Amino acid sequence: MDIKSLGGVHFDCIYNAFSLAFKDYDVQLNKSQLIKMLKRRGFDPNLSFAYFDNGEIISFILNGIGNFNGRPTAYDTGTGTIEEYRGQGLASKLFEHSIPFLKKENIKQYLLEVIQHNTNAVSLYKNMGFNITRELFYYILKKDFFSDNKCQCEYNLINRIDFSQLKDHISFWDFQPSWQNGIESVIRDQDAFETIVVLDNGSIIGYCIYEPETGDIAQLAVKNEYRNRGIATSLLKEAVSNILINTVKIINTESNCKSINEFLYSAGAKVTGMQYEMLREL
Repeated sequence: MDIKSLGGVHFDCIYNAFSLAFKDYDVQLNKSQLIKMLKRRGFDPNLSFAYFDNGEIISFILNGIGNFNGRPTAYDTGTGTIEEYRGQGLASKLFEHSIPFLKKENIKQYLLEVIQHNTNAVSLYKNMGFNITRELFYYILKKDFFSDNKCQCEYNLINRIDFSQLKDHISFWDFQPSWQNGIESVIRDQDAFETIVVLDNGSIIGYCIYEPETGDIAQLAVKNEYRNRGIATSLLKEAVSNILINTVKIINTESNCKSINEFLYSAGAKVTGMQYEMLREL
């Protein structure tokens, strides 16, 4: 078995290995969905690595490259091993193999998320030097979830604003968006996203970024002094009405952020699952 970079490897080879490694997962991705996910998360094949056996990928680590909290960061956008090769520590060896290459590119930290109930993975990452940085909730809802909410907003909703304008409104945030929901990730695949904003005298006071095809609500934010006026509910209802599938996903809200979680709870939403965000300095 040999370790090689995925630079120059045909994507079909990567997709086949990904499908085999995650064949038992509840959610399956087709090739176009995987391409889309990796694009959003900053996948860099040259800084991603795999074990090959007789020319076939048997274990892989797909790294996204970008910035997080202002620092050059590698993000684990997908790590897997084909079933018959598990139990040999291949994923851990791939990670350790990748570190010198990441450091050479001035990457300062490595970031990942792991489902909390996957205790084996959490323990593995801790043993590899990762620390838990925060707990994240996720919500998966039916599209008609907000259809009965009668709350009305006194301000007008405007569609399609340039994403670059939203960089000036991070003061609206109550927590740092996770990797996949950050402005940098959204801009990587901005044609897939829609935006809705609320204006008061020409100034943005609230906005929502969402992906119609996947049902992802990437960001929902309202200026502090304009809260409790129905703005967030109106933004979310408008976004949901434009989503093309029957499922709405609000992924990775910070668990100790009362504003967003109490807002969703008051609307009747229940936490679907919990993840840990984990970080290792390089």
